[in-house]
This record gives sequence, structure tokens and C-alpha cells, in this order.
Amino acid sequence: MSGQGETEQAMTADDVGIGAPLPRYEDLRLVRGAGRYTDDHHFPGEAHLVVMRSTRAAARVVSIDAAGARSVPGVLAVLTGPDSVADGLGLINCGVERKLADGSPMPRPPYHVLAVDEVRFVGDAVVAVVADTLYAAQEAADLVVVEYEDKSCITTAAEAAKAEAPRIWPQHAPDNVCYVVRNGNVKAVDEAFARAAHVVRTDHRVTRVSTNAMEPRNAVGLYDPVEDRYTLHAGTQVPHRIRNEIAEHVLHIPIHKLRVVSLDVGGGFGMKGAHYPEYMLCLWASRKVGRPVRWTATRSESFLSDYHGRDSHWLVELALDKDGIFLGLRAKVLANVGAYLGLSTTLPPANNIGGIAGVYRTPAICSEVTAYFTNTGPMSPYRGAGRPEATLAIEQIIDVAADTLGIEPVEIRRRNLIPPDAMPYKTGLVFTYDCGEFEKNMDLAIEAADWNGFAKRRQESETNGKLRGLSVVNAIEVAAGPFGRPSEEYAEMRFDPGGNLTVLLGTHNHGQGHETAFRQMAHTLLGLDPERVRVLWGDTDLVAHGVGTFGSRSMIVGGTSMKVASDKIIERGRMVASHMLEAAAADIVFDKGSFKVTGTDRQVRIEDVAKLSYRPHGLPVGEEVGLWASAMIAPDNITYPNGCHVCEVEVDPETGKVDVVRYVVVDDVGTMVNPMLVKGQIHGGIAQGLGQVLMESIEYDAGGQMVTASYMDYGMPRAHDFPYLDIHSNSVPTATNVFGVKGVGEAGTVGAVPAVLNAIVDALKPLGVTQLDMPATPARVWQAIQAAKASCPGQVQRA
Repeated sequence: MSGQGETEQAMTADDVGIGAPLPRYEDLRLVRGAGRYTDDHHFPGEAHLVVMRSTRAAARVVSIDAAGARSVPGVLAVLTGPDSVADGLGLINCGVERKLADGSPMPRPPYHVLAVDEVRFVGDAVVAVVADTLYAAQEAADLVVVEYEDKSCITTAAEAAKAEAPRIWPQHAPDNVCYVVRNGNVKAVDEAFARAAHVVRTDHRVTRVSTNAMEPRNAVGLYDPVEDRYTLHAGTQVPHRIRNEIAEHVLHIPIHKLRVVSLDVGGGFGMKGAHYPEYMLCLWASRKVGRPVRWTATRSESFLSDYHGRDSHWLVELALDKDGIFLGLRAKVLANVGAYLGLSTTLPPANNIGGIAGVYRTPAICSEVTAYFTNTGPMSPYRGAGRPEATLAIEQIIDVAADTLGIEPVEIRRRNLIPPDAMPYKTGLVFTYDCGEFEKNMDLAIEAADWNGFAKRRQESETNGKLRGLSVVNAIEVAAGPFGRPSEEYAEMRFDPGGNLTVLLGTHNHGQGHETAFRQMAHTLLGLDPERVRVLWGDTDLVAHGVGTFGSRSMIVGGTSMKVASDKIIERGRMVASHMLEAAAADIVFDKGSFKVTGTDRQVRIEDVAKLSYRPHGLPVGEEVGLWASAMIAPDNITYPNGCHVCEVEVDPETGKVDVVRYVVVDDVGTMVNPMLVKGQIHGGIAQGLGQVLMESIEYDAGGQMVTASYMDYGMPRAHDFPYLDIHSNSVPTATNVFGVKGVGEAGTVGAVPAVLNAIVDALKPLGVTQLDMPATPARVWQAIQAAKASCPGQVQRA
């Protein structure tokens, strides 16, 4: 599964430093069950919290009768929304500001930790019960009686946009609109369409999905009355951020009065990048009952209350000249943000909209994203956070254009690709690419996929009564900075008196392999054996500052800060080494872990320098003791990982079952810190993209009830759903950060969503199906085939 570029990098890399395919250090403890997840931390006297949730999508809370719950032996507290208000708890804050069409600030409806007057989606937290045991808390929660006065509900953005739609927040958002984001040059786009020889259109839905992390959301809250201080143990991607949000906006306490601990986390994917009501409930309840309080979501509870991803409706138009050259592109998006605004709810629909430009020279592009409140659960970033949606929009409509103009899919893309000598290239919408070899990516991918041999394979499938489809997708994304520039990150590197290094990072490791990758960076920077390096994260008392891990940023921003900190250590070490070697500091150079006197064979290892630095009597008078440094740096610019995906599928027309039979990726993630980890990230990204296209979808009925709230109804991909994933590399290091890293965490998903869906449509085209909305379940594919058979020849069919 290695491409030529990856092999070359591995051959020239140090055997344990940057570029080496080093096995993960963390795996040994994890497979032995020695992880440090939230449920692995236990405290004396723990109580258990259970949340009673709304069974209504929209209703006024008339009354709450908790007498039966309070009578259950072992019950310590029954807490309601009015109780939270009376105790002074604040509101959950949204950290991403947007505006309405007139430029005024977006509405910010109140988001309490427990519903106060109304419930607005099935799963809305209404009552929290705390008891000695989990079973007592569950029994008591079942005895809470809530009287509701039902109201009309809506569950899609398209419904919310209608004039007659019920209003979710009539006082805050009288038209259900949360925000409007417009980008691009509308006049230039209109002019491009006016002179176009061809205009093609698509109208498609991107489904709502649930993250389904291996580790459910959970929390333990502790309150120390002696220090008047709280501690929260919870699985989160952004410990420092949620500490600040909870302290400032909900508990109204100084930041130093709250500690957040999040060590090992069993999957985040954007969903665990927020402060959920249950986190504050555990902290509040701990203060109320005087004991640690634990909460863990059940799987059904996770479906209802985890923030969801995607969920948008896209109208896209592409203008072309007679030769298939792109002239203009416009997109109109209706996005569903749910009933409340979580920390990053407003981020995904519009933040990565620049991705609709793709890797093409389309000169005029404009977009409009309108987000609506609905009676559904809140939204959050989900692996890709708008990038897969944008890539699907451009790559899907290119295939439609290819069919309309009779141009082969590879050829129409080739005619419009941005060449390397055009870099830096300002696209028609938002982004400016610094580097990339897009045509080479595509050529490598189609060669590896045996594109030219597809006709024969299709004929073989037809002989066997099957349909076969093929797609090529050029994907590009923005990484390292959700707001057009990288945010800062903290790194601290400190030697102990034995010459060992501890690295403390504000990034967060929840499955990416940071313990390995950052050790490799430390080796390259300071020449240390990785076995002498310890990597720590996820404790706000231990790490001074942190932004966290999301948006494929960690190696870029964390690595940049490590580089600056290591430079400080080398400079400080040079002073100590000059004393040890009895040479002028100006004559000392640092190379691969050793300080050397220029022009001689005299040298000393950095480990020995570190040891001496802790012996004040061995240092010059007045010299500072110890060897450590920290840095909090933002790289110069964001990055643009890119690549080409080729997907081949076979469809059984009798059952509608889709088999992905071949998948090739050529990715440019810049410098690969660890090629093995890169492949793992791409594998995981493809899995989540394929899962969404083939089977995953959160669905609500007309009454707002979730009908996919268990694994009986919500499909999840398994190993047998995947072919061999053939991963290749065409790395073009970026100059925007010191390591040339572009990021990889979301790359697989960004390309997989359009690649798999386009391949299925290609398989169904001979039957007259030219568009298919996800999920492409066997039932939906079969229905599309039957509808095509019943229609007039050539009629466009859609499912």
C-alpha cells in the first residue's frame, strides 16, 4: 500500500525521526487495557447521574413531578432547569460568530444545561437525577413525570425556510434563520453564466450523521470545598477551550478554579470538541451532593444527544464554454444547525465553502449559505467539517458537465486543473493555494487504478448480471486554521536531571498517534532516542495553554511550537556546552544531538549537557539552572492537503447492493512525519466517507422522533464493506511551516464522499439514473433502478 513518493521519503529519512514509518508507541499500553480513559479514573464515594430526556420534539414544559424519583432509596438530588437558573448557572456559549443577511449579529437563543420552559428536540435534557448507584438513578429517572403541551415541529432546513413553518425561537429568530454567509463576486458569476455555452445544475442533499465514537461521551465531576475548585474528567478534543467556556460562561468562576483532565479519548472526529450539558451537570451536581459524580452515555442516548454532523441541501450551477472550460460556479446551501448552538455549531456549513473551487481554474465563483434552526439535535464539526460537502458539490457537477458535453471525466478535469507553475494561485472563492501537483496526482491515481482497463471490467460485470461504475475525484481541503489563518499552539520541552525529555503539548491525542509522531519530531530536532522522550497532553493543570486537536492542525501548529522551543533549548545548551568544552559559545555547533567545537573532534551529547545544567556548582556563577523552554506560536499560513481518489463499484440491479471493489488514493499531505500513521489516517477517513454514502443517516419522522436511534436502524460500515485501499503519495512540502507538513486527518473523508457516490451514479447511468442522494442503501438503489425502468428513456431519475 505504498506509493513511490512515500518509499523515497522513508528511504531518506532517519530510522526513527521525521519520515520514518515507526510503529506506534502508545499501542502497547492500549491493547493491554492500560489506557487512561475517563472510565478508568475512579474516585471514592462516586455518585451516578442519569439524564431524563424529552420524548417530544417541540413542547412547552407544563410541570415536572419528581416526587416519585426523590422517594427512591439512594437518590441524592433531582435537578431541573429552573434549579439551574436559581443556582446561577449560565448558558452554553457558541464560540463562532456569524451574521444575518443585513449584517446584524446572529441570534443566540438561550442554551441551558437543562430545559427551562420548553423542549426543542427529542433528547433535550430535562431532569438530572443523582444517586448512590447507577441503577437507583435510572429507576428514579423513570419515575419523573413531565407534563408537556405539544407544539408543531420541523426537522429539515428546507421545511424551516418555508413562510408557514413553525418558529423554533420566535423571539430570537422569527424566520428560523440562524445566519447567512455570502462569498464571492456575484456580478462576475452572473456575467460568466450570461456568456456560457453550457450550464449544468445539481440539487442534492448531504445527510445528517452521528459520529458513533468507540468511547461514548462521559464525564466525572468533582468539587473540592476546601480549595473551592472543580475538576472535570471528560473525553474531549479541546480541554483548555472547554475549561475556559465552562468557567466563564456557565459556572461564572475564575479559570484557575476549574481543572479539565482528558487523557486517552476513544475517538473525537469533531463531535467531542464542545462542552456538553452533561459536563456542567456533573460539576454542579458534585457541588450540590458533596461527592464525585459520574455520567456515561448509553448508545441510544448518544444517538439522541451527541452533536450531529453534515445535514445540508445544495443547489449548484456550473457554467462552461463550448470546449468544457469552467467559466463560473454558484452554490446555494441550506444548512440545518438544530435547535441550539453548541460551541462550534455554526462553523462547518460555511467555514470551508472555499473548497467548492476545487483544484480548478474557475475564475468566477459565488456562494450563499443560509443556516436554519430546526427541532433536531445541535450540530458540530464532523470529520471534514464542510470540506467533504464542498468537494462533493464541485466533483459531482463536473461529472454532470462531462456527460452533458460528451467529454471523458478525466479529460474535462485535465482541461481545468491549476498547473504547478501558477502557484501561488488565488482561486475564485476564498482560498489561495501555495503549492500542489494536481495533474500529477490524477495521472498517478488513474494509472494505479488501471483506468484504461475499466471497459473490460465493466463488460465482465455485465456478463455476470451486474452494473459497474468508476469515478475520479480531485480533492483539496484547508488545514490548520478554521478562520483563514492558523491559531496558536503551546509546546513545552523540559529535560530532567537524568537527561530525559518531557514534551507537554496543547494539542490533544485521541487516536492519531501523537505520542509517536511528536517523539519522532523530538528526535529530529534534538537528536534524542525516542525512548528517552515522554509526551504529555490533556491536563489543564499540567499544560499551560492549548487550543486542541481538530482541522488536521496538530503536526503543523504543535510541530512549529516544538521547533521554536527546541531552538531555545539548543541556544541555552550551547552556553552550558561551551563551559563543558572550554570553548567559546560562538564556536559551538549543534548536530544530531551533539554540541561540537567547530574544527575539532571535541563534542558532548545533549543528554550530558542537560544533566550538568542541573548542577549549579558545575555552571558559571549566575547561570540559570536546568534546561527547558516553551513556545506558543502560530505558523505563517494555513495549508492545503490535496489528492486524487479513484473508486470502482459493482451494483447488483436485482437487490441494489453496492460493493466497492477497488479504491486508489494519491495524496499530497506535504512532509509525512510518519508514513504509517498517514496511511492509517487516510484509511479511517475513507471508512467514514464510505459509511456516510452507503448506509449512515440520522432520520426523523414527521413528529420529530428519531427513527435511527440504534444500530438496528443506523448502518455502520464493517471491514467486509471495504476493498484493499491502495494508498500512494505525491508529497509536495509546503513552505508555510518549518516542516513542510500539510495535514492528513480529514483527507480521506474529503475525497471518499464524492468518489463513492459518483462511482455509484456512474454504474446506474446506463439505466437512466443520473443523480442519487445518499445514503445509497440497497433499498434506495433498487428503488432508483425500478423508477428508471418505469420512466421514459433518457428521463432523469433521482432517489
